[in-house]
Amino acid sequence: MLRILGLALCSLLTCTQAEPGALLRLGMDIMNQVQSAMDESHILEKMAAEAGKKQPGMKPIKGITNLKVKDVQLPVITLNFVPGVGIFQCVSTGMTITGKSFMGGNMEIIVTLNITATNRLLRDEETGLPVFKSEGCEIILVNVKTNLPSNMLPKVVNKFLDSTLHKVLPGLMCPAIDAVLGYVNRKWTNLSDPMPVGQMGTVKYVLTSTPATTASYIQVDFSPVVQQQKGKTIKLAGAGEAFAFPEGYAEGSSQLLLSATLLSSELALLQKSFHVNIQSTMIGELPPQTTETLAGFIPEMAVAYPKSKPLMTQIRINKPPKITMKTGKSLLHLHGTLEMFVARRRGKTTTSLFRLEVHFNLKVQYSVHENRLQMTASLDRLLSLSRKSSSIGSFNEKELTGFITDYLEEAYIPAVNDVLQVGLPLPDFLAMNYNLAELDIVENALLLDLKLE
Repeated sequence: MLRILGLALCSLLTCTQAEPGALLRLGMDIMNQVQSAMDESHILEKMAAEAGKKQPGMKPIKGITNLKVKDVQLPVITLNFVPGVGIFQCVSTGMTITGKSFMGGNMEIIVTLNITATNRLLRDEETGLPVFKSEGCEIILVNVKTNLPSNMLPKVVNKFLDSTLHKVLPGLMCPAIDAVLGYVNRKWTNLSDPMPVGQMGTVKYVLTSTPATTASYIQVDFSPVVQQQKGKTIKLAGAGEAFAFPEGYAEGSSQLLLSATLLSSELALLQKSFHVNIQSTMIGELPPQTTETLAGFIPEMAVAYPKSKPLMTQIRINKPPKITMKTGKSLLHLHGTLEMFVARRRGKTTTSLFRLEVHFNLKVQYSVHENRLQMTASLDRLLSLSRKSSSIGSFNEKELTGFITDYLEEAYIPAVNDVLQVGLPLPDFLAMNYNLAELDIVENALLLDLKLE
């Protein structure tokens, strides 16, 4: 009985667990920004400035007064992934500690040292964001020089230095590791903020689970929430289509993988924006949009409208747009209706000539501009055309295939590209500059190979 109950509960949990719609692989190229974080935050210099100040509850160091720290060397940071944990960090630096010695004179201690700590990668329970937390900070002395008189007993000097440094350095350096991690963690802050898709809705990148660390990278799985402006969430249609990072990328590099399912859901926000009414008589290279032109394809038009009249066209997309991806090629599938009317003077009711059900594909090219994913479409082909209604009697709609294909290409596709200019938001993390990324279409996904320069 308990086993059955357990299986039922497991099944329920599986059903409610969100599937990833985007995958982020962080290699050492991106994580080495910890070096720039330490440089940008000037944390070691700040810690050095605080060293000479009297801190509440801090006991004076026996044998030295007027303690100051100066000449802090630019740190060199070495990082290594620790599978299942996070990152092992070693900070190599040096500094000069000055003060009045127990002998009454000015003292200088020149120290070269390594600070080591394990930075555990967690998922913050309150915010749901990735967060690094340092553990096991240690100070390893590499070299120590002092200006204490050479005639002093070496054992006395060494004991004094050892006692002094082990009291000063951990309290000075280990908080620097925590402060730098805090600086890095703040660069995740905007990750789960809703980001607009035009004025039609938002996308929010939510972590599916705690990020996983391997020997070569950190992987972050996202279950994006796509929401309409009025608050309704769009389900990721087609969730479950397999997508994965392809092989062949350099070890230590970073990539972002956006599923075709996610892109389809984002475009679903724009579905109504793909509805258009076109009234222009002259469009690009097309012949005049008049009943006379249509009569060349539908002879019944000449009988119904012996005098040429201007046309108006209405296109409605009645199914959510869908993106499909095969290696090297991406298509946008649109299903809808194309209805042509005889245009009337202002105030007069338009007359519907016919309504066609259409299914056509657009080839999609991708780029990044101002950290948003841009899409540019061109007609691939008209897949199907069927007559749903007609006020001019029965006719063979297949005769219109060439005319409708040209019309979509010249009149409708430019309108679609205008809508697509809003761009789709990308995950906001670690101040990432996506404009440098190299894009590649893979099976069921778009891959962004992230670059720093």
